Amino acid sequence: MFRPLCRWLLAVFFVAAGANHFRMPHAYLGMIPPALPWPEALNYVAGAGEMLGGIGLLVPTARRFAGWELILLLVAIFPANLHVALQGKMPGFDFSPLALWLRLPFQAVFIAWVWWVALKGEKENRRVGEEGRKEK
Repeated sequence: MFRPLCRWLLAVFFVAAGANHFRMPHAYLGMIPPALPWPEALNYVAGAGEMLGGIGLLVPTARRFAGWELILLLVAIFPANLHVALQGKMPGFDFSPLALWLRLPFQAVFIAWVWWVALKGEKENRRVGEEGRKEK
């Protein structure tokens, strides 16, 4: 009962966060390190990835793929979060520099959360499901 609730909370978080990439692109464009090309495209790809991954968490047949996609996305956006912490400011938000540094470890928390709700036990669940289909 607790895992489905956590899955729904995480899904809502990712869909809302992804939608913000389209609603407030200026805030996210300022986070992208200047060495990366096509910041606008990267922003929209990240936003779409967050939204699709969040929705995918709720679809049993897509959950495993969505879990891996979100984990890869969280790893990929870590440089942007580090860039913001090094700058000491996040465009469009009034976070203290300390808060920007403290949010970095939360990438690992989100990765663990995604793993727990989307990947942990999924192999066993699939095996049980396959055995149930074989019996019919």
